[in-house]
Amino acid sequence: MIFTKFKIKNLSLKNRIVMPPMCMYSADGAGFVQPFHLVHYGTRAQGGVGLIIIEATAVEARGRISGNDLGIWNDDQIPGLKSLLDIVHGFGSKIAIQLAHAGRKATIGQGISSWDLKFSDEYPTPIKMNDSDIDQVISAFGEGARRAQKIGFDMVEIHGAHGYLINQFISPLVNRREDSYGCKNGIGTKFLQEIIKSVKNNFKGPIGLRISAEEYSSDGLHPQNFLPMLSEIQQDHSTSVDLINVSSGGVIEKGFPSNVQPGYQIGFANEIKNGTKISILAGGMLRDPKMIDGILIDEKADLIWLGRELLRNPYWPLQALEHFKIEKDKPQQYKRAEPYFRNV
Repeated sequence: MIFTKFKIKNLSLKNRIVMPPMCMYSADGAGFVQPFHLVHYGTRAQGGVGLIIIEATAVEARGRISGNDLGIWNDDQIPGLKSLLDIVHGFGSKIAIQLAHAGRKATIGQGISSWDLKFSDEYPTPIKMNDSDIDQVISAFGEGARRAQKIGFDMVEIHGAHGYLINQFISPLVNRREDSYGCKNGIGTKFLQEIIKSVKNNFKGPIGLRISAEEYSSDGLHPQNFLPMLSEIQQDHSTSVDLINVSSGGVIEKGFPSNVQPGYQIGFANEIKNGTKISILAGGMLRDPKMIDGILIDEKADLIWLGRELLRNPYWPLQALEHFKIEKDKPQQYKRAEPYFRNV
């Protein structure tokens, strides 16, 4: 099951393994791709990952999580990202970019947010966004998508998770607005909808959305709270998405799980999948190929991301091929090293 093909809109993936966006904090101070990124992502493509979603890439300079985040806020950043894409494509993997804005969790100057409530004492109080600020950010996501289209990315993922700006509008733990951008029926949808529209107006491939489906707070959101929102955005073609990347936590300072173990987020993903008709990407501390295969066979998710495991082991897909005794997709250059691996 891991090595069956999967289609997202018009994008065909060779297997069900995805590298999720993980911040590397290795760009220069202007957000440009560095040699590290070419080797880092290229190695995972060579290792057989079906889809690589590169790290949170800021649509505004003020929206960076750190001063060393990748950026897509100006055209000068296009050539480096194009070089990265060409390397990943050259090894037979597909590549997506995660468009992101840190909001109140930015560390570059004073952040912006749905409300003037700081994330923790380590962060300054953010500026509560007015209509002009909102319009500017929506436009920035659209411009980031335009650049992603020009570069040739196979997919765009919108970062609506982990307490960053879009999540700050979605979650009632942060969003206390009483205008049209506030929470309606306990969840904030309008800001997300307008960002999706802006992205889709500028990018014609599949659109993914990453969410924190569980906020680990009794007053926060849980998987069932997302189902009406996802139903609403799917009813309009201009705001519909093609893939939901289910994650959790990060919305508030104490909003993290107390018991992390392999597959701890799969239940959230399964609940979202059962309540929608959208393809689901899921993960969380997974590394056992049998367990991953079982999740896919049981249709709890359509795709599986491996995060830390792919940091430890960029050749995990080749190991899994060996585990299942599948003879395909092995690099010709390394044939003399077969059998590759015995320890997954």
